[in-house]
Amino acid sequence: MRQNTPPRPADIDEDAEEIYLDNDAPPEDDDDLEMEEVTLEELEARLGSGEYGSDDEEERKSPVQDDAIYTFQQHSAPVFACALHPQNNLCATGGEDDKVFVWNRNTGEVIHEITEHKDTVIEVHFNHDGTYLASGDMAGEIFLHKVQEASGNGDNKEGGLSLRKVWEYSMGDMSWMRWHKAANVLMAGSEDGEIYVFRLPAGDCKILPGHGARCEAGDLTNDGKKIFTAYNNGTVKLWDIKSTTAVMEIDEQHPMVHQEGSTTVSCDKEFPIYASGGENGKIVFSTPNGPVGTVDANGAVECIAFSPSADFRMAASGTLSGQVAIWDYSKLALRTQCEHPEDDGITKIQWIGDFTILVSTLQGNVIAYDARSGQKKFTLSGHMAEVYSFAYDPKESLLLTVSEDNSAKIFKVPQLGD
Repeated sequence: MRQNTPPRPADIDEDAEEIYLDNDAPPEDDDDLEMEEVTLEELEARLGSGEYGSDDEEERKSPVQDDAIYTFQQHSAPVFACALHPQNNLCATGGEDDKVFVWNRNTGEVIHEITEHKDTVIEVHFNHDGTYLASGDMAGEIFLHKVQEASGNGDNKEGGLSLRKVWEYSMGDMSWMRWHKAANVLMAGSEDGEIYVFRLPAGDCKILPGHGARCEAGDLTNDGKKIFTAYNNGTVKLWDIKSTTAVMEIDEQHPMVHQEGSTTVSCDKEFPIYASGGENGKIVFSTPNGPVGTVDANGAVECIAFSPSADFRMAASGTLSGQVAIWDYSKLALRTQCEHPEDDGITKIQWIGDFTILVSTLQGNVIAYDARSGQKKFTLSGHMAEVYSFAYDPKESLLLTVSEDNSAKIFKVPQLGD
């Protein structure tokens, strides 16, 4: 339950002396005031016309600047998950209203609505070639829909597409879910630590065993054969998918274990280098042979991402206290700290160019930084609350964002200049 109840004002003593400024006259007694009589119908009419509207409320509802080129407002609750189709103009969003909308990112037209989820949708992903959409909720209900041309409308690229459910599974409480980067293999972590690996659409399943601790995050290694995972008891594991065995582990007895819980992981896409972040701000860099060293971030580490450039071997991290840092992991040293506003916590970080990182924040912004200098490149504003996730299309320079304010937005990303 959300704790939105404002604090109670301090109790006021009924016998306290009333004090007036020199130029102020005491108020008249209530009996001397002439009250206007208003019927219920007149009151409703005035409320409807905005006569009693509050300027403060209007200011709160409307951000100072909205840079979005389109705002999708079909969700009735906060939106947590989003995905862009890799080949056409479809996108998908899911949220606390237990729904997934598949819609045209240019027009906002809803192509399909998934209403079978019974809990908050926290993951939506198209597979590598866009033929399938997977959606998952907190209760562990996973639905797989095939994206196909609708009969009779094959000439219409977006309007002629439809979705058909081809598979579903209930795995128990789910914490994360992601596709393999090159195969129709779906992976999902669970509350009890088990990791499910599905070959779809057949539904063949392997289970990587848990040890009673929630699996907080997982990422695929550069060779596509292993999964690097984090657990809320601070441990991390490197799993071989084929044999379902852990080939590397930082357990609770290891001196480099995350003492207050591990929150996030990331794998370099070119080399066997892995990073895990923890609640206490520690980031551990590892190889298949084990951990090699640590660095200390400022605050709980929410996200980590490796640079895609072979000539700029760095890792970026974001914390809930608002630090955005670039690390030279070969030297286990801070390369750059970005000029990010204090106390604007980071929810996601992603490299969108060789030298450009994009972060979403708790204050509703999306900000790009030059990873070499730490200087801000641009800010995209428009959301009125936390931005929880985003998806980027580098071909069209479009960004899809989702927020606590019940909306999804499409932004045009400025030229990066990398």
